[in-house]
Amino acid sequence: MDGRDTDLKKELDATLQTRRELGEEYESALVDSFLEKVDQRIDGAVERRVRRQLAEQQMAAARDSRSPRPTDSFGERFGFGIVSLVLAVPLSAIGGGVADLPGLLVAWAGIVGVNVVQVARTNPGLFSGRRRAERKGESWDE
Repeated sequence: MDGRDTDLKKELDATLQTRRELGEEYESALVDSFLEKVDQRIDGAVERRVRRQLAEQQMAAARDSRSPRPTDSFGERFGFGIVSLVLAVPLSAIGGGVADLPGLLVAWAGIVGVNVVQVARTNPGLFSGRRRAERKGESWDE
């Protein structure tokens, strides 16, 4: 038996002893009083369990929001970078051959734009003004 069960047993013994001393006319009041104490214990236990479950759910949600998404893997980023560089060569040749320097600049603006969109998609907080160290609770100044 744990401490709460012992306390409840003591309360029951005290209630039964009081009933013996006061008689049967106080029996319903004593039972009601004891049941009220049991209800309070149950309510307290349920409240603690609900708070603990809510805290666990909040912790799980916080962990999920901080963990990298499955699409944010090193392989995907590396592959995207390689594909961008491989496609940059023919796009540069076509843009430079057709429209000289302005064509080359448009081709590279498109390549950079696609890569910026990819980075923004895989790192949603990157361009919101928060630094990575500040999100972790650290400071760059320290």
